[in-house]
Amino acid sequence: MAERDPNLPIGADRCTGPSWNALMEQDSRPVPEFLVKDSYEYRGSDPVPAERYTSEEWARLERERMWPHVWQFAAREEDLPEVGDYVIYENAGRSYLVSRQDDGSVKAMHNVCLHRGRKLRTQDGNADKFTCPFHGFTWHKDGSFDHMPCQWDFRHLENTDMSLPQPQVGQWQGYIFIREEPGGPTLEEYLAPLPDHFSRWRHDECATVLYVAKEVPANWKVVSEAFMESWHTVVTHPQLLPFTGDSNSGYRTWGDHVNVNLVPFGVMSPHVTEGRGEQWIVDEFVKYNGRSSDNYDAGGDPMAVAVPDDKTARAALGEAMRTAYTAQTGYDHDDATDSEVLDALVYNVFPNFAPWGGFMPNIVYRWLPGDTPDWCTMEVRVIARVKKGDPLPRGAERKFLKRDQKWTDAPELGVLGHVFEQDMENLPFVQQGLHCSKNGLVNLANYQEIRIRQFQDTLAKYIAGQLGGTQA
Repeated sequence: MAERDPNLPIGADRCTGPSWNALMEQDSRPVPEFLVKDSYEYRGSDPVPAERYTSEEWARLERERMWPHVWQFAAREEDLPEVGDYVIYENAGRSYLVSRQDDGSVKAMHNVCLHRGRKLRTQDGNADKFTCPFHGFTWHKDGSFDHMPCQWDFRHLENTDMSLPQPQVGQWQGYIFIREEPGGPTLEEYLAPLPDHFSRWRHDECATVLYVAKEVPANWKVVSEAFMESWHTVVTHPQLLPFTGDSNSGYRTWGDHVNVNLVPFGVMSPHVTEGRGEQWIVDEFVKYNGRSSDNYDAGGDPMAVAVPDDKTARAALGEAMRTAYTAQTGYDHDDATDSEVLDALVYNVFPNFAPWGGFMPNIVYRWLPGDTPDWCTMEVRVIARVKKGDPLPRGAERKFLKRDQKWTDAPELGVLGHVFEQDMENLPFVQQGLHCSKNGLVNLANYQEIRIRQFQDTLAKYIAGQLGGTQA
């Protein structure tokens, strides 16, 4: 293991071996500038207090000072394709109805009857009106009040005062967001630079093809932060090392709300000391990579990719992926880089939305806090581009796994289920360890965990009232 160069300023250390940008220089296609433009800022080396993951008081502050002021990913367009379709989005003690209107627009409203407080709906569905099952108070699907029984007994209530409270709604690339409190950056400003990067990848032409959620006995930040760095692969996911440049990954942060981990595939980890050649790298990728089912042919057999003598594993896999995605989607992928059809371009939008970039079917993560700091729900979608000329289908329904179930109980995840189970072998014990930590501190790396540092810095700003319009 290489020692730190004492002549480098702290935060400037990088892993030995080919850097992310060096790999981009070897790509078979010209790489977009945003994939090679560095955006790293040393944020200090201070530890994070463990109480942020374990304290109910801290969780209360998140509910009061952070969640109402951030843009939250609530649904995908294909979740509610027809007029009257609605989905329920619940998070941090709030419940919302996200409803498709007559003109095709989307509105959101609080899912609470303004009479006695019953939830208006408990399951997704289609409705022109929302009628409370308790006493029959009724609202139109745009949140305006319709009628109530025994109106003679409510002379003190005006219909105009009975509209359901509505959060702001924003839409981008097929994703629907809400923000409970007005003010602050627009959705496009909040997401920057995602709109520029993702314009190439067309998530608005994709639909959800699988959707699995699971209760996890750990704080939502413990779980989400496990997906903000790739160097845990060396111990947690050793089967991925032959084709994953875990410690060679590139990390970028922008402003307060957006970051990315650029993880190269088709190249050996620097922790692999004895490689077996380029063909071995490809064979291990086909066997264990779990991004999508596109590593299999139409008969369900593993995709066979031969590496010519004059090509690298990355170049051979890139060519195979371009050919496969062109056949599957009907769109020409000839100008897609090896990176864009192969690598894990894992973006994160504060606080809990993580879409993968690139051209192939993409993973989308979301993490939702539980009613105590010690558990959360992790959601995994895979979205795939709809074949050229085909209508956008309704998205796959969510499969929900309880705490005593495993990710592998959702066979549609394929080998991803096994990868997530390897993470589960750590995360509940991280939560337990944070509770019994002697020094009560979490120490982070300066580069490979810079996304976590940015995330924690932004969270602290919301809690302190520096973001979101609240006052400490």
